[in-house]
Amino acid sequence: MTNEDLTASELRVLVAVERRRGFSAAAAELGLTQSAVSHAVRAAERKIGTVLFRRGRTGARPTAAGAAAVGHARRILRLMDVMKAETHAASVGDTAGTIRVAAFRSAAFHLLPIVLARFARRHPKVTVDVRIVPELGRGIAGEVLDGRADLGIATLPSRVNGLVGRDLFAEPYVLAYPAGHPCPRSLPMIDWHENCSAETRTWLARQAWIPQGDIQVEDDGVVVSMVGYGLGAAIVPRLTLVDAPPKVAMENLGENPPMRHVGYVTTSEMLSSVVVRDLVGELRAHCAERFAAVG
Repeated sequence: MTNEDLTASELRVLVAVERRRGFSAAAAELGLTQSAVSHAVRAAERKIGTVLFRRGRTGARPTAAGAAAVGHARRILRLMDVMKAETHAASVGDTAGTIRVAAFRSAAFHLLPIVLARFARRHPKVTVDVRIVPELGRGIAGEVLDGRADLGIATLPSRVNGLVGRDLFAEPYVLAYPAGHPCPRSLPMIDWHENCSAETRTWLARQAWIPQGDIQVEDDGVVVSMVGYGLGAAIVPRLTLVDAPPKVAMENLGENPPMRHVGYVTTSEMLSSVVVRDLVGELRAHCAERFAAVG
């Protein structure tokens, strides 16, 4: 490791090599020669003091250190973009730019539209890019930590080093079943894979009436469709059933149902951005209005 700082161009090369999985493809994307890309990677490895990519016949794959370095590189480059946009805004009094938001499906469908409409009235020249990211594995928090999103709407707890976050609301899990069925708890169970709390998993494990899942899915929208066609019942958060078709009914799970806690996650650096703070403020205000009686 040396005392030299990595340059912005070196950071861009690291990100491109990871994204394109090869030096030649990264060079083509950046308009550089392959030798220039190789030189930039070697310089970054020398400055950091470790190997960042494994080179082979199938391309280049980041090492564990390389994956960490690329995540930081994305975030640094993003902060440089934000710095330029907000410095310009401070000089002319007109904010423009883009915020990248990652959210799970039901939040993107039922929570974000009204929030973004309010935000757009305050910042008409700011574009918000929304990506739906399944809450599986590292989930949405991982997208923010890796620099692919500026703000995440995630299931909590997502206590990840390098991120800050706060609860927005809590909602109960409910039983979704085909409308009109006389005994919903006798139906086959459709399992939905989602990052959930240890408390929720413990509650589910204690319920003798819940059978082993016959159908495994990764998207709660698919769950709702399957329930509507009578394929079984499913335990889902209440937000999933907003605007569900009439053929899908809902039953509460008792006095102390498992809860899904939903919040936002971002980096401390990104939270210093005026537009990110304003978007978080709109999220918090809307959730306080809409979900005050749910938690």
